[in-house]
Amino acid sequence: MASNYVAQLVAEYYEYRGYFVRRNVQVGLRAKGGYECELDVIAYDPTNGQLVQVEPSMDADTWPERERRYAKKFDAGRKYIPQLFAGLNTAGGIEQIALFMGGRTRQTEEFCGGRIVYLREFLITVLKAVRDKPVMHRAVPEQYPILRTMQLVNEYREYMFR
Repeated sequence: MASNYVAQLVAEYYEYRGYFVRRNVQVGLRAKGGYECELDVIAYDPTNGQLVQVEPSMDADTWPERERRYAKKFDAGRKYIPQLFAGLNTAGGIEQIALFMGGRTRQTEEFCGGRIVYLREFLITVLKAVRDKPVMHRAVPEQYPILRTMQLVNEYREYMFR
């Protein structure tokens, strides 16, 4: 289980789509103990060798503090993620995503070598993935409890706010 709700949702979404997912991965073993960094969610698509690193945050930090933190995480991702999937086709490269709760306050989607996605946009993407799957015939598997809940809410939404 991922350490927070949003990271869990991200992991479920990628697993549901057929990616192999690693969560809360410690990278960069230090000589005197500990690690350089923890990577929240890493997903690997075996069909095309694409890697995705998602670093969700619900912080209220300033943009300079976020840039410092995400530059470190994304640099560590570029350095260590290929080693985590050694022997596999990773020709698709690494897509790096900073997943933020808050609304748009920046002009660019590019961020520290990756890109920004806002939770609102990610939730819409997830809802679209389960939208046309009737619960009675194509229920999201039970190992994805958040996705299954979203599927149920989506299917029964017309009855909820009467």
